[in-house]
Amino acid sequence: MDPTPERKHLMNAEEIAALIDRMAQEICDRNKMADPDDFVFIGIHRGGVPLAERLVKSIETKAGFQPRLGTLDISMYRDDIGMRKTLPFIFETRIPFDINGKTIILVDDVLQSGRSIRAALDAITDYGRPAIVRLAALLDRGLREFPINADYVGKFVDVSPELRIKINWHEYAGEEDYVYTVRNRKENMA
Repeated sequence: MDPTPERKHLMNAEEIAALIDRMAQEICDRNKMADPDDFVFIGIHRGGVPLAERLVKSIETKAGFQPRLGTLDISMYRDDIGMRKTLPFIFETRIPFDINGKTIILVDDVLQSGRSIRAALDAITDYGRPAIVRLAALLDRGLREFPINADYVGKFVDVSPELRIKINWHEYAGEEDYVYTVRNRKENMA
């Protein structure tokens, strides 16, 4: 796909893979004493799920154990649910383990305003009371509307506030991974 003025490519598949590998190593290094039974990942639909799956695979290679993985849909927890022109597509929340007392690595692909993470934290509390929730984001653009920061960040990206960062994940698009920007539309903000 050729970049246009509306869509500018920022990162390719190799760069994304390198960031994921580095994040996985940092998560391993900072959680050496974690009990594998109490250490879980939850990917936020949509972009956080493929990132969480890849982090878990990389951690299995590096640490010798595979953390359990769940997925979380936050559609009904968003603060703009009644303000959008269309109803959201609802994905399956799948948390096949008890989260009480667990260390959760909550995963999203791009940390933009912090609103999606706020919604995810609300959703998680409906499933139990974890010991700790840490946030992993592949990209952080730093334009917070809530006081939320990631504990594990692949890369900080500085782009104009008029642009929105998106990731094309192979799992969803069927083509190679890449990061790109598009013009920000108020009704699509997360």
